[in-house]
Amino acid sequence: MLLGLALIAGPLLVAVVDAAVQIRSLAKASEELVDEGVKSARWSQSLFADINSLRRTVSLYQVLADPKLLKTFRDTDQRLATTRSELAKLLTEEPTRQSLEDFKALHNGISSAVSATTPGPAFDAILTRIDRLNDLANSIAASGNRQIDARLEEMQRQTSSTQKRLFWQSALLAPLTLIAILALTLSIGRPLRAIDRAISELGRGTFSRSIEVAGPRDLERLGAQLEWLRLRLLDLAQERNRFLRHMSHELKTPLANIREGAELLMDGAVGPLDNAQREVVAILRDNGIKLHRLIENLLSFSAWQKESVGLDLSEFRLRPLVKQVLESQQLTVVSQRVRLEVKVDDLMLRADRGKVRLIIENLLSNAIKYSPKGGTVYLHAAKQDTQLVIDVADAGSGIPSEERARVFEAFYTGRPPAGVQVKGTGIGLSVVLEFVNAHGGTIEIVDGEYPGAHFRIRMPVLSITHPARTQAHAA
Repeated sequence: MLLGLALIAGPLLVAVVDAAVQIRSLAKASEELVDEGVKSARWSQSLFADINSLRRTVSLYQVLADPKLLKTFRDTDQRLATTRSELAKLLTEEPTRQSLEDFKALHNGISSAVSATTPGPAFDAILTRIDRLNDLANSIAASGNRQIDARLEEMQRQTSSTQKRLFWQSALLAPLTLIAILALTLSIGRPLRAIDRAISELGRGTFSRSIEVAGPRDLERLGAQLEWLRLRLLDLAQERNRFLRHMSHELKTPLANIREGAELLMDGAVGPLDNAQREVVAILRDNGIKLHRLIENLLSFSAWQKESVGLDLSEFRLRPLVKQVLESQQLTVVSQRVRLEVKVDDLMLRADRGKVRLIIENLLSNAIKYSPKGGTVYLHAAKQDTQLVIDVADAGSGIPSEERARVFEAFYTGRPPAGVQVKGTGIGLSVVLEFVNAHGGTIEIVDGEYPGAHFRIRMPVLSITHPARTQAHAA
């Protein structure tokens, strides 16, 4: 998970750092350009001011010949030299440098001429040369502006290039990030779903399917621990079933003796019984029969629990299997005087044939048992998408809502409907649930389609589908 987060965050972090570096570089270049432009403008203004001050001082010195003016000239000349030097540091392009060199040579010549010339008409030539300085200053200022403009255009190009680069980085990182997120989701989500399914099956008591988790090492280790837990629970379930079988067999022998003794007493083998004695013996016999039935239920439940471990997969047709189940229930159908409505598609299944038969047999047996005389029992089986859907329903009073949460619990019988004399063992539906879960299917109670209890099973066990369809009715 940490590696996946690093794969997702790494490229994004690189992109953010690169964008920050580029923005910082542009900001620094902009700051330098602004500073250079401000300094260039300031020194250019100083250049013009110094030239004007220099010309004014020379003109006054020419007229007045005051030595103080000569000193003022030298101070102004020094300021002009300083301004020229600062501009030379800023304006480094070749045309501008040449103008500055010409300006420097002319300026030095003016300085030497003023110091060597006596005030008078000869200063007119010097003033002309100062005017030439003004022309050179205009040229220098124009060159400086062009240099600033060129730098500005270069920065604009750099900004545009950076924008394009960041755009393409984002365009490339977006799908890469999505791919990384998808890969992380698949690599972690799939084993997590497998673990969730395994825990759900263990919680339902289904131990037939082995637990295999493929993915990160930690999740594989967790899957191995769940597999160990499954095997341990399976061993405990088998030990419990063995104990039930052993105890049931051990109880059957003394119980058979008790029942036989009660029957002998009822038959008068040890002499005639009065009414009170016969009533006590009848109680012993009836409870012996009830206890014998409970022991038989324990043995049946233990046997079915043993069968629920693992699947014996094979390919078989559903219709002949249903026909065998109907034949086995024929006597019960006749005695209950119910009508069967059977609609079964001719499907080829890949499943555990014995378990599928027990599923249909238990549901059909319950439907017949709890249907009123003359009622209809419905058995439908068809393909729906990639699943086998089996519907078994009756015309009875249905299952009360308060009992639906427990009908699939082992040995839970609930209240028998009115008019039903036979009480169930409470293990049939629990076995159906286990066998359906073993095939990766589901079972639910459906309302509204039929008058009585309606069970619907969905199992992904289809192999080959034949288009033929049959309807069978028995009374």
